[in-house]
Amino acid sequence: MKLLGGALALGLLTAGTVARADDPNDPSMKSKAARERDRAAIRELNLRQLDHVRERDARQAEGWKAYRDYPRQQAEYERRMAEWRRAVRLCQSGHYDYCDR
Repeated sequence: MKLLGGALALGLLTAGTVARADDPNDPSMKSKAARERDRAAIRELNLRQLDHVRERDARQAEGWKAYRDYPRQQAEYERRMAEWRRAVRLCQSGHYDYCDR
């Protein structure tokens, strides 16, 4: 109950604050130089986020490729294990040329 009350109080406090983002009447954005600095900072943030998204997407693409390749790799593993088991059986039954495999 205390947690709910605290969350409610915090919500009421933050709801009463005025957001100044993109405020056309913001006195700090009156000069062209301030607007240019703001535009450059926003562009830098957007470019960093774009790099982050591209890296994340590349990692996810690798994961999906491994997921899609798994059945083929599993089949190849099973094929090689079957060959090895066959060679072991032949070696144990006296076909010694299969023992080196």
